Amino acid sequence: MSKDQTFEKKIKRLEEIVNQLEEGDYGIEETLKLFQEGMKLSKECKKILDDVELRVNKVLGTDEEENLITENFDDDIQS
Repeated sequence: MSKDQTFEKKIKRLEEIVNQLEEGDYGIEETLKLFQEGMKLSKECKKILDDVELRVNKVLGTDEEENLITENFDDDIQS
């Protein structure tokens, strides 16, 4: 799998692997290869999600206890 593969493509491949493993039509070696690929993709997807969460938190801001600071968008609406 390419390093620059999108999150969506990684998730799609991970779903394919899960389906293949659920079918159970593979020998132990192929099953192990699929499992390893799936675990690698799972870790890569988690890292992407963690990075996105960090970026969102930076945009929104967090307090010293890591609680999100949210803005009340209703204040921006003028009557």
